[in-house]
Amino acid sequence: RHDSWIHVPDAAKKDEFSLDDMGILPQVQSDPVGVREVQQGTPAEAAGLRAGDGIQSMDGHTVSSVFSVLAYLKESAGKPVDLAVVRNGSVFHVTAHPIRLDNGWKLGFRPAILPMRNKPLSFVEASKKSLSFCRENSTLILEVLRKLFTRKVAVSQLSGPVGIARMAGEAAEMHGWQPKFVLAGEISLNLGILNLMPFPILDGGLILFLLIESLIGRDISMSIKERIYQAAFVVIMAFFAFIILSDVSKLHLFGH
Repeated sequence: RHDSWIHVPDAAKKDEFSLDDMGILPQVQSDPVGVREVQQGTPAEAAGLRAGDGIQSMDGHTVSSVFSVLAYLKESAGKPVDLAVVRNGSVFHVTAHPIRLDNGWKLGFRPAILPMRNKPLSFVEASKKSLSFCRENSTLILEVLRKLFTRKVAVSQLSGPVGIARMAGEAAEMHGWQPKFVLAGEISLNLGILNLMPFPILDGGLILFLLIESLIGRDISMSIKERIYQAAFVVIMAFFAFIILSDVSKLHLFGH
């Protein structure tokens, strides 16, 4: 037995502290990092990764969690990485060229969700975790909208009802209640924020109309409101149909 000590600065001692930040790749699972979905136009797709693959190692370093993958890509700073990929029991190597996505170096795949087994939290600790969860996830939709307008994220990468149903099915098959509650919480939180967007038909659009009417001191003409609502309805339906078609095209049925 050999004991080693690592000094951790006080600034790093927080809830989000991870051993990955220290250059340590902890073993979270015995299996390779599963690939649940490969996003279009990303290094993962260019390297030939497919849904159902497993990433066993990167440049010879064994990885057992997506956090280790992200930490290693951050350390490599965009350099090409050699991936040992497991597919149908066979192992082969591919070279991937990471790009900056979501403020970090990534390959562009969604990892398989692992069941989490955490000890029960006290009411105070659970309240803090809930606030942290809402704070972190409430800004995701705003970040996605910003990247859509700046063309850093393609609309085809968004998921609609079909994608949500697929993720719900995966969460339902997982052990424990945490994956189910986490997914339900993320969906509910983002739907609530989306509904408050200042877009006609949505509640946020109605609030915007009320604010405008309070500023001008009179009601907006009903005919103008109807035309705005009709145009907004057409835009939303067209966007909705596009997202559904994009979701359907990602199904394994159309993989070839």
